[in-house]
Amino acid sequence: MNKNLITLVVGARPNFMKMAPIIRELDKFSNIFSYRLINTAQHKDKEMNEVFFSELGIPSPNVYIKPIDGSPLKKIARIMEGFEKECVENRPDLILVVGDVNSTLACAIVAKKLNIKLGHVEAGLRSRDRDMPEEINRIITDSISDLFFITEPEGVDNLLTEGHDVNSIYYVGNVMIDNLIYQKNKLDNYDTSIFESNKLKNSLKRYAVLTLHRPSNVDNLEELTKISKTINKISTTLPIIFPVHPRTSYNLKKFNIKFSPNVYLLSALPYMEFLNIWKDSVLVLTDSGGLQEETTALGVPCVTLRNNTERPITIELGTNNLAGLNQKNILKIVSKILNESKKNTTIPQYWDGKAASRILKVLKNLQ
Repeated sequence: MNKNLITLVVGARPNFMKMAPIIRELDKFSNIFSYRLINTAQHKDKEMNEVFFSELGIPSPNVYIKPIDGSPLKKIARIMEGFEKECVENRPDLILVVGDVNSTLACAIVAKKLNIKLGHVEAGLRSRDRDMPEEINRIITDSISDLFFITEPEGVDNLLTEGHDVNSIYYVGNVMIDNLIYQKNKLDNYDTSIFESNKLKNSLKRYAVLTLHRPSNVDNLEELTKISKTINKISTTLPIIFPVHPRTSYNLKKFNIKFSPNVYLLSALPYMEFLNIWKDSVLVLTDSGGLQEETTALGVPCVTLRNNTERPITIELGTNNLAGLNQKNILKIVSKILNESKKNTTIPQYWDGKAASRILKVLKNLQ
């Protein structure tokens, strides 16, 4: 019996988290499927690559596409070149891409140029802000995908509005939450004292967590200065732990931006150590997409430092608050979270740790 070969693409930190549950499910059906894992190395930093493979239970990749320096377009071109070589040498029956990063777009284009079936995990999300690179990546990837795996109902609506076949759209849930549940279960039986950051966590007891990496927030001196002033203001009431993304770290130095002593800057943390920090925080401030979902799943209040979100269900049902970048509005939301009782929230349908299982069921039925 010939096995169907599936090529899995990872390249940035969120991809690792989303692909891990799919790999674990594929391993259960090794008599039906084989797979190759391709690391496009969109993030070159060790903290964003090797550590996640071991921590999330992902095997070493079959191929590592050597990254290059340069503009986003040069990097996309390099990924396309390397991925084309991989697909020609090991032609798969299906390519699975996840999320909305540049490597998702690059590998999706290669798939369709080579007439290989393409599946998009986390399809259909829309911020309706085309100034966001991720929005362009989502739109283009969905425009050429054959299979769409959806995390929330609005994703289905978006794809149907754009004219996609309802029979190719599968509302399966959220693989990011699959991974969160898996890792939290591990963490519950883990010796967290080995984490250097655990000392800080225990000494503060009550704190907020900040993440910041989006180019529109951290590449612009004016915006980053504005955000830092707001964070410093919040820290007078509540200390803030800030694991700093490499991109953000570079710009903080470049723009000579300083934080108050109540903002504790750490290097970027591995997933388990970061989860250990934010799951017990009073609130999370972020411009991340994935954290909007994960905080909703664990009931942690979230303040999103953006003017829009492609994950509206986290606001409708969950703990997420869309704050924008206006200091007055952010402080108002933070004050409300700190001074009011916890609001009633609901975990969205299918955010139950079984999304990857549903994806594999679809793939088996399509054989």
